[in-house]
Amino acid sequence: MSKYLLNKFLYTVDRDPELVERYRADPRGTVAWWEAERANAILNCHAGEHSTWLGFDDSEREALASHDYPALFALGAHPFLTLTLFIGLFERDYEEPLGFQLEYARKLSGFSLPYPDITT
Repeated sequence: MSKYLLNKFLYTVDRDPELVERYRADPRGTVAWWEAERANAILNCHAGEHSTWLGFDDSEREALASHDYPALFALGAHPFLTLTLFIGLFERDYEEPLGFQLEYARKLSGFSLPYPDITT
């Protein structure tokens, strides 16, 4: 399991509006593509720099592919990264103000202190 890789996915997808839309429309395909093409790219480095060992485990891959943000939180994904990406994905589906944020809080309400470790 790699909390770093989960957070890297959330961070990089959230910062690209086209990837946000791609992830909304085809989450499983986007996760598979991102893992194959982008997971080993080194952040903030030129395109030629890559590592070779990073990959999601099955639980991470499934949580990302099913937009399961409570599972991502349980796996240690940073809640701010998760929240900002999922607001971009789903806020438009709610009519009331802060609709998605309230749903996010409700779905994470079963967690109590100490929260899952989010250190990488």
